[in-house]
Amino acid sequence: MSAILIFLAVLACIIGWWMTRQRLTSKPWLEAGQARDVQGMQGSPLPTAKIGLGIFLAVVGALFTLFISAYLTRMGGADWWGMPIPRLLWVNTAVLVTSSGALQWAKTEARVGRHEALNTALSAALVTAVLFLAGQAVAWWQLMSAGYILADNPANSFFYMITGIHGLHILGGLLVLGRTTMRARYDLSPQKLRLSVDLCATYWHFMLLVWLVLFALFAGWANSFADLCRQLIT
Repeated sequence: MSAILIFLAVLACIIGWWMTRQRLTSKPWLEAGQARDVQGMQGSPLPTAKIGLGIFLAVVGALFTLFISAYLTRMGGADWWGMPIPRLLWVNTAVLVTSSGALQWAKTEARVGRHEALNTALSAALVTAVLFLAGQAVAWWQLMSAGYILADNPANSFFYMITGIHGLHILGGLLVLGRTTMRARYDLSPQKLRLSVDLCATYWHFMLLVWLVLFALFAGWANSFADLCRQLIT
């Protein structure tokens, strides 16, 4: 329970920081001058797409928090026994970090208007995202080949379910990222392009954070951290 509360607190801090950066907490009635409708200018309203993404990420974060809570609760059952973590997951984690870094690079290039470098960064993010999904599928195959099937014990079921749902979220983001990559090569105005890349980068950073928490959970680090927090509290 301590780990869940800490995760929720960290999630709330990240969302609050992001909202502050996007000027969602600004008070336009206290600002001098008339409101402007031009996007990108300081004091302009937050785009609806960013508000929608923030709400969606909050829901996704709550969903994975419930999964983590159920995972930690179910671990106390007598029929629970752990499963090994494939070494490939370390590689997949590094690949996802690279993909997130490439999108941050693309975000920077979009702001300064370097179109060629932007295309390279978006392509790198797209390729590494595909590699991450492929690596996750191979990790599943390795575990099943070793006899860790879905219905063997609850630990296996939770692992396949949670990583599968995370993979589906990555796949959905991949479709949007692919669309942004293609449109960046042919059309899309600079303002819309910056917004699209910004949304992709925010989504990717969040999914990386979720994966790091899940990886720590499956590796057993979260349990040790929860025990430490419990000892500090008591």
